[in-house]
Amino acid sequence: MAFELPALPYDYEALAPFMSKETLEYHHDKHHKAYVDNGNKLAAEAGLADLSVEEVVKKSFGTNQGLFNNAAQHYNHVHFWKWMKKDGGGNKLPGKLQAAIDSDLGGYDKFKADFIAAGTTQFGSGWAWLSVKDGKLAISKTPNGENPLVHGASPILGVDVWEHSYYIDYRNARPKYLEAFVDSLINWDYVLEMYEAAST
Repeated sequence: MAFELPALPYDYEALAPFMSKETLEYHHDKHHKAYVDNGNKLAAEAGLADLSVEEVVKKSFGTNQGLFNNAAQHYNHVHFWKWMKKDGGGNKLPGKLQAAIDSDLGGYDKFKADFIAAGTTQFGSGWAWLSVKDGKLAISKTPNGENPLVHGASPILGVDVWEHSYYIDYRNARPKYLEAFVDSLINWDYVLEMYEAAST
């Protein structure tokens, strides 16, 4: 199925001051659109245009780098927009999610520190993730557009640490961006939705 650029689930000003209108316009309207356009072209050339984005990501990993880069980034961004909301973040998690973070990751404070550390220490472009792997929550980081789908895990939260996701608002202060993401932007309801889907 053809990749489509989804509309943002909020207006361009909704995430300010933690993520500006200008950042969302560039990141969503330009960067994500380019992944969609290039991904569709490359998927058609590879004869994979009828597959879901998840299937394209898995099939192209290690075999078709150009297609993988664009398909994975499209998948990542489809969810990235939904992983944020106005007045999000903080430690008021749905009970089921809180219980899993307590048992698997040592509690919210440790999750926050480890998740921010993963994003901060990802050298160059990439992502930090919270995933379900082998029935448990795990934190990881990946380079470029790579995601946990290709490592046998189901991502339930991800944060983009490519410079275009934060440079307008935070310049080179990636840790400040990551703190703002965790403290003020995460849509925990959507994380729970993905957690429940990954746990069935």
